[in-house]
Amino acid sequence: MDDHFKQPLLSPSEDDHQPDSSFIRRSNPSFASSFIPSYASSFVADGDDIPPIAGVRDFFKEFMIESRKLWYLAGPAIFTSLCQYSLGAITQTFAGHVGTLELAAVSIENSVIAGFSFGILLGMGSALETLCGQAYGAGHLDMLGVYMQRSWVILIVTAFILMIFYIFAAPLLHLIGQTDEISAAAGKLAVWMIPQLYAYALNFPIAKFLQSQSKMMVMAWISAIGLALHTLLSWLFMLKLGWGLVGAAVVLNTSWWFLVVAQLVYIFSGTCGRAWSGFSLKAFQNLWGFVKLSMASAVMLCLETWYFMALILFAGYLKNAEVAVDALSICTNLLGWAMMVAIGCNAAISVRVSNELGAAHPRTAKFSVLVVVISSFVIGLLISLVLIIFRQQYPSLFSDSTAVKRVVYELTPLLAFCIVINNIQPALSGVAIGAGWQALVAYVNIACYYLIGIPAGLLLGYKLNMGVQGIWIGMVGGTIIQTVVLILIVYKTNWNKEASVAAKRIKQWGGEPDQANDVEKRTGEENIVKEEL
Repeated sequence: MDDHFKQPLLSPSEDDHQPDSSFIRRSNPSFASSFIPSYASSFVADGDDIPPIAGVRDFFKEFMIESRKLWYLAGPAIFTSLCQYSLGAITQTFAGHVGTLELAAVSIENSVIAGFSFGILLGMGSALETLCGQAYGAGHLDMLGVYMQRSWVILIVTAFILMIFYIFAAPLLHLIGQTDEISAAAGKLAVWMIPQLYAYALNFPIAKFLQSQSKMMVMAWISAIGLALHTLLSWLFMLKLGWGLVGAAVVLNTSWWFLVVAQLVYIFSGTCGRAWSGFSLKAFQNLWGFVKLSMASAVMLCLETWYFMALILFAGYLKNAEVAVDALSICTNLLGWAMMVAIGCNAAISVRVSNELGAAHPRTAKFSVLVVVISSFVIGLLISLVLIIFRQQYPSLFSDSTAVKRVVYELTPLLAFCIVINNIQPALSGVAIGAGWQALVAYVNIACYYLIGIPAGLLLGYKLNMGVQGIWIGMVGGTIIQTVVLILIVYKTNWNKEASVAAKRIKQWGGEPDQANDVEKRTGEENIVKEEL
């Protein structure tokens, strides 16, 4: 980033400093010769960069073209995110009909223990979004499978270390102030959920591997089947057979491992071409360098995940803790569902930015960011309006307790506002992952979330006696500041410089692609065009 941030959007002055694309052209000579329609360039990072935008007509024309590219990726990604998030959310919903203690136990285990591990493993797996996306954009198909295997090694070791939090969940929860009943129930459930931990470790690298190649539909179909089975089995084991928390653990473990096995079958069947050429000893090379990049990604995403986990914890310290935790868990459940749209956009923009920077298309990468932010804001606004309209009806779907439903009703306006803000923020995080800015965003998260948001929430919630609403208002304030800072960072970015950085990163992490890679990539481009037509 430099002082050129005052340039108008996609102005001709962007051409003054062209990215170092000689490496890209040398690696993939088909860039200059192949003709791919504009609506397919998103998926293959090929063709020329978009021209400068001269006026309103050009803006709307390019906006529609870029929207088509983004939603080709974001649509299946949103559906996949919704399905996978719904696994835990549906279990939580069924637990609410089993009993108040069961709902609190599932909420705490899901938000604190599993949420803690989820954040670390997802964050470390997100290093693949930068490396695989930029390598695919530059034509380095052979390295994608190696990157995924390196990530597996690192995440499995990490999961083994994280098991200690599952085994000692009950005393840890009691130590941080949860009631004896909630700590005991959530701790017992956490031990039963250890198989899910290892499913996370395998699933996240698989997801990034497939996303970087725009293979979103496969993930969507597998997730849809998994969700249907999960819903049926949850009803059967938790309600019909009366297994309660045991049924919740059995079904969640089964559902997550179904996703992992089904995706592995797809990859091993040869459908990914040279991106998967089998297991390789290269997976054990340069592990420390990969760990450092993975840790930067983990810190960035963990600080975001744990921030909302802290919201549930703080509610547990209030009077009438079970009602407070249950009401807030329902709201965060809905917030999580709404954020799946933004997380789908996060995946799409990460692929778009990494592919385009890898292909030396800085102007296209910049415009993609603008399109995804506008789209995310509009979607968040629509979801919020629906919740406001049905604020008296929807709480009954999650709890039979009158006290819980009343608190959820009171929190709905704050929930609606939070959805709008949190629909924009993940899209900006996706830009950071695609461009490789994880370390920078981690510093922003520390300042905005933990130095501003949490202290403000504690002050309002406890000192000013505003309860759950006060805690949430303070923490939303931290999110607003973080979102504004990320917008300023993106606005000031020199995208030509970022394309040069991407080229250097590809040289550092990948091998030179051969002619077979170019042939396969052109074949994939032709297939995408046929599907669109």
